[in-house]
Amino acid sequence: MKAVLALADGRIFSGKSFGAGGEASGEVVFNTAMSGYQEVLTDPSYKGQMVTMTYTQMGNTGINPEDVESNRLYLSGFIVKEYHDCYSNWRATMSLDAYLKEHGVVGIQGLDTRALTRHLRDKGAQNGIISTTDADLHSLVKKAQVLPSMAGLDLASGVSCEKPYHWTEGLWELGTGYPQLDRKKLNYKVVAYDFGIKQNILRCLVSAGCDVTVVPATFPAAEALAMNPDGIFLSNGPGDPEPMHAVIENIRQFVGKKPIFGICLGHQLLGLALGGRTMKLKFGNHGSNLPVMDLASRQVEITAQNHGFSVDIGSLAHCCELAHENLNDQTVEGMRHKTLPIFSVQHHPEASPGPHDSHYLFRRFVEMMETQKGR
Repeated sequence: MKAVLALADGRIFSGKSFGAGGEASGEVVFNTAMSGYQEVLTDPSYKGQMVTMTYTQMGNTGINPEDVESNRLYLSGFIVKEYHDCYSNWRATMSLDAYLKEHGVVGIQGLDTRALTRHLRDKGAQNGIISTTDADLHSLVKKAQVLPSMAGLDLASGVSCEKPYHWTEGLWELGTGYPQLDRKKLNYKVVAYDFGIKQNILRCLVSAGCDVTVVPATFPAAEALAMNPDGIFLSNGPGDPEPMHAVIENIRQFVGKKPIFGICLGHQLLGLALGGRTMKLKFGNHGSNLPVMDLASRQVEITAQNHGFSVDIGSLAHCCELAHENLNDQTVEGMRHKTLPIFSVQHHPEASPGPHDSHYLFRRFVEMMETQKGR
């Protein structure tokens, strides 16, 4: 079946349909990872977006029931150069095509993803429409042009959990899968705010010794503090942080009272709560091969990233300092408070499927909580 991708600026890309048929819309971004498409598909941070994979071949490792970051697919559409229906992997149980159909996600293959990526790089991420039903290109472009901009959209409330729950699953082990850890042996109580949290973040926290209670995005700070946690974790998630006024005010209630660790959207929300500003990037950073420097050690880490907004560190000069820097575009990848036990990163240290260069950040959070408990 023929499929068309129409961008809001009028650029058209033709291809073939795979996955679900119909029509899908969202902000078109590109991801530079060579593997891990299943984790990309199930990352809640992609809600409202259509993802272009720059690596050419997708589908050849199939889909398995373990490598998921949430219980459903949140992205609007999937754009690839070559889809391979014949998969080969010892854990695979179904094809990528069947997986997309099962979850109602529209896919398009066979288009020139290199040309599309260069266009997005030069012109910026923008809204688009994938359709297998509307052959009127002018109509599709008009539909894309009236879609709301990602800037100003609070999408995290639509992916957060509805009520608190405990997480006890640790990191995957060959031969046994995901272990269930005894809460009595976990020494640090952590309240994790869910703005679209990836499951591997929770596994990393548990494996680092944290007894994790996950709470909804709008869970009152007073109730979280009543749990007497050793630390507060702020998760990743989709959309623009600035419209999340209630959440930002909530985070302010923890400052100076508990150690805080934020990742991605949680990092941006923390920056706003501390009095800073955020800004939308031209095309964002999405992939698992992006270099970041830890400015304290001067070590370079290869990281996984998925964000379209960035913290303006200059707006936080009164309280925070730059801790990590993106070596590709010099944007803020991490910050730490000058006097309080608070730090955050823009990249993803849980990095499922990899790389794992930044796993040490979970140990840093535990060490911070241990220091505070000793006072």
